[in-house]
Amino acid sequence: MIIKRYIKSFGWPRIIIGLFLLSMYVVCPFIGLDLKSALGDTFVRFGMNVVLVLSLVPMIQAGTGLNFGMPLGVEAGLLGAVISIELGLVGITGFVVAMIIGAFFGVIFGWLYGLILNKVKGGEMMIATYIGFSSVALMCIMWLILPFKSPDMIWAYGGEGLRTTVSVENYWYRALEKALHIKSGDFPIGELLIFAIISSIIWIYFKTRSGLAMKAVGTNEKFAKATGINIDKERIKSVIFSSVLAAIGIVIYQQSFGFVQLYLAPFYMAFPAIAAILIGGASVNRATIVNVIIGTFLFQGILTMTPSVVNAIIKTDMSETIRIIVSNGMILYALTRKGEI
Repeated sequence: MIIKRYIKSFGWPRIIIGLFLLSMYVVCPFIGLDLKSALGDTFVRFGMNVVLVLSLVPMIQAGTGLNFGMPLGVEAGLLGAVISIELGLVGITGFVVAMIIGAFFGVIFGWLYGLILNKVKGGEMMIATYIGFSSVALMCIMWLILPFKSPDMIWAYGGEGLRTTVSVENYWYRALEKALHIKSGDFPIGELLIFAIISSIIWIYFKTRSGLAMKAVGTNEKFAKATGINIDKERIKSVIFSSVLAAIGIVIYQQSFGFVQLYLAPFYMAFPAIAAILIGGASVNRATIVNVIIGTFLFQGILTMTPSVVNAIIKTDMSETIRIIVSNGMILYALTRKGEI
C-alpha cells in the first residue's frame, strides 16, 4: 500500500523515464561503453544546466507562468560575461564579477519584463515567448554595435562587433573547481556546490513572509488580494528573481562549457529547461527544488545517453540526429502534459 501510494505520488511517467535511463546505464558495459564516463557526462550536463532550470521556480510559484522569456535573463548573463572578459578579469574573480554584472542587468531586464507581464495577465506564457525571441533579436544587433575592444572577442577582420563564440579558457574556465582546489575529474563538484547554495537560499526565502506572499499569489490570487498582498508587486518580484537566476545560471554554464555563445544561441534555451522541470513533476503554478533535481537529471541523462547507446549498437554516428529527435520529443511530451505529468 505504501509503495503504491509512493508510486502514485512520484508519477508513472517519471518512473518509466527513469527506468529507461537506468536500462541504458545497465547496457553500457555490454556494448563497449564506459559506465563511469557515461555517469560523469550526465553529471557534467546536470551541473551545467540545473541553475537554469532552477530559475523557473520563482515565476511558477508566483503564478506568472512557465518562463518562456528566459532568454531575456540569459542575455543579461551574457552581458555580464562579455563585460568581465572585456575587463580582463580571470579566475574566480572574473567568474564572480560576471555573475554580479549579469545579476544587475537581470534586475533591470526582469523589472521591465514583469511590467509587461502584469499588463497581459492570462496570456503570460505566449507573450513571454515573444519577449524572449525579440530580446535575442535585439541583442544580435547590440553585439555588433556595443563598444567592446578585447581582441579575444571582436571580429579580427573588422575590428569591431563580437564573435559568435568567445572562449573563456584564458579567463574563468572551470573557475569553481580551480578556486576550490578540487580535482574532481568529470564530476562537477563546484557547480553542484553553488547549486546547493542557491537552492538553499530559495528554500529559505519561500519560508519567509515575502516568499509566502509570493506563493499565495500563485496559489490563490483572490485570497492573496483579500489579505492585502500587492499582486502586481509580487509578480514583478518573481520575474526579477527568475531573470537574475537565469543570468547567474548561464554564467555557470559558460564556465563549465568553456565558451560564451552569443547571437542566436539563447533563442531556444527556455524550452529544454521548461521540459526538464515539467518532467520533474512541476505544474504551471507549483514547482519545488526536488522537481528541478529530478527533472534535470532525467532530461539531461536521456539526452546524454541515448545518442551514445544507439551509436554503439548500430555502429554509425547519428548522435546529432538522435539528440535532436530525443530533445524535441521530450520537450513536446513534457509541454503537452504540463498539467498532469
